[in-house]
Amino acid sequence: MLVKNWMSKDVITVDIDDSMQNAIYILQEHNINILPVMENGNIVGIITDRDLKKASPSDATTLDMHELMYLISKIKVRNLMKKPIYTIPPDFTIEEAAAMLLEKRISGLPVVDEKNQLIGIITRSDLFQVIISLIGLGKKGVQLAVRLKDMPGPIKEIRELISEYGARTASILSSGDNAPPGYLNIYFQIYQIDRGKLPSLIKEIEKKGDMLYVVDHRKNKRTIYKT
Repeated sequence: MLVKNWMSKDVITVDIDDSMQNAIYILQEHNINILPVMENGNIVGIITDRDLKKASPSDATTLDMHELMYLISKIKVRNLMKKPIYTIPPDFTIEEAAAMLLEKRISGLPVVDEKNQLIGIITRSDLFQVIISLIGLGKKGVQLAVRLKDMPGPIKEIRELISEYGARTASILSSGDNAPPGYLNIYFQIYQIDRGKLPSLIKEIEKKGDMLYVVDHRKNKRTIYKT
């Protein structure tokens, strides 16, 4: 999955010469926590709600409200924004975006084209949406986790079993983390399953591998077989 398919395209920005007061207003008005800073149509920095909170006067200040408002109206965004700025191209993968956010310890990445023009922004919230979409959580289905030998065949056989039981597979994810050598942990997100047939389906799957857990999102029911 590519960044361009999940980024927010209607990017709210702030001008480098705008006041701190205006930046705070924009963040609150649009319920966001990151603003690309623009100068003459080019992105030159980033400012976040955390930056603005750090720059705001302490609660212990002796200034009255009018004095505080005057103070933050005089502080410019250019004096608070972060540089250098980290950006990402639209054709990078979601995984690359997540790795960069984690490595740089930032909450969002402006997306720029080959001319370095701002065309979008990808944030941690967008990545959470990706995860929810991948696992089909919105469909209120059932997640089955099973440990299988790392070899061709078993995943296909289980998917066919799911289909035979009248259910549909929303996603299949696999990971070798926390699995013994030569094995994979496979996560099937299924929906449209007759709950009365679920125990029989689980028994059939157990013939293929070791069941780890079953979570029924609709009923909020969880059965843990192995940790």
